[in-house]
Amino acid sequence: MDGRVTGSIGVGFVVLAGFAPTDTDPTLEWMAEKILTLRVFGDTAGKMNLALDDVGGALLVVSQFTLYGDTRKGRRPSFVDAAPPAVAVPLYERFVALLRERGGGTKVETGEFGAMMEVELVNDGPVTLMLER
Repeated sequence: MDGRVTGSIGVGFVVLAGFAPTDTDPTLEWMAEKILTLRVFGDTAGKMNLALDDVGGALLVVSQFTLYGDTRKGRRPSFVDAAPPAVAVPLYERFVALLRERGGGTKVETGEFGAMMEVELVNDGPVTLMLER
């Protein structure tokens, strides 16, 4: 961002996190736990059987309100379902804190909330998931 790197990881997950005004602490707790325990990394047999901690993975969490873009009508997406910054910032900060608290030694890096960022990733494998509760 502005020529500087705000977060960088090796093996792990890039988490694009969008928040709704109705999101609650139990929802954030569920999401954090789910992300930290998903078994999507290949074991020695190539089977998706290992979690983030098993592979020494890390997390890069990037706020992404555009995930709530509604394109059903018109030509421009509507973002009325996304939490406004006054609501989303505390949700984002709590979510990151939960990942750090529950992730043990898992490295958790972040982007900068609300900033225009260039995110680079190497998608090593066929796994891209949408988690919603």
